[in-house]
Amino acid sequence: MKEIVMYSRSYGCPFVRAAKRILEKHHLSYKEILIDQDPAAKKRVLEWTGFESVPTIVAANPGSDLPYEPPAPLATGASPRDVNRGSMITEPSNHSLTEWLCQNNFIEQ
Repeated sequence: MKEIVMYSRSYGCPFVRAAKRILEKHHLSYKEILIDQDPAAKKRVLEWTGFESVPTIVAANPGSDLPYEPPAPLATGASPRDVNRGSMITEPSNHSLTEWLCQNNFIEQ
């Protein structure tokens, strides 16, 4: 069983709002970590994406804030937006997030 961890920020972001709507639509609980209030979390997101990209959503083992397996790599300088990296997805479209949730067994298609 995996848990959803959403790296977010405390001020408005349309990608974060859209992701939250999808998670709420499917009645999924998630842990939210605010990168503008947690320097270690900000550093992780920068290492994972190359940017301060939110939401960065990971499938984690219970009690962990980290992906259950290393995410697929990105090309240096490539945008992480809407890229399904297995255990992680960043700034996803509604369709991509729904597919990722299915892939990681949080919902059924």
